[in-house]
Amino acid sequence: MSKRTAAALIAAGTAAASVAVVARRRSTDAAGSPDSNESRWRVVTIARPEAEVIVDGALPAPLIELADLIDVRTSAAPGDRGTELAARIRPNSAAGDHGDRVGQLRAALRRSKQLLETGEVATNEPQPEGHRPATPAGLLVDALARRSPEKGIL
Repeated sequence: MSKRTAAALIAAGTAAASVAVVARRRSTDAAGSPDSNESRWRVVTIARPEAEVIVDGALPAPLIELADLIDVRTSAAPGDRGTELAARIRPNSAAGDHGDRVGQLRAALRRSKQLLETGEVATNEPQPEGHRPATPAGLLVDALARRSPEKGIL
């Protein structure tokens, strides 16, 4: 193994460890338990009037699959900038892993915003430019890209 390859592996390992530490800190509250505030409202601002966000009482398509688990509300965004779409996991909702439900809710809100504003959901998959060789840094970026829709960070 060359010195350059060894240095790249060490750098990738250090970056992965740093990402794990930051992710852990972000998902832990002051009491030390992950996501303890399960009934917290998650909000996105959509650049559309309220009548176009909730049409005839129907939720945006990405939120429909979670309809039995969530509460949804809308309000005018400050500064006349559209509509705030807020959702939260109902306290005492059906059984399931809370961490997964919060991630699903965040991803659904993000997809709803994209669909309502642009008509499509932006994605980096599939990548039509071809395949790149698997490298430690590339594997790390791929893993983070798969996780980012739920956490909202890359």
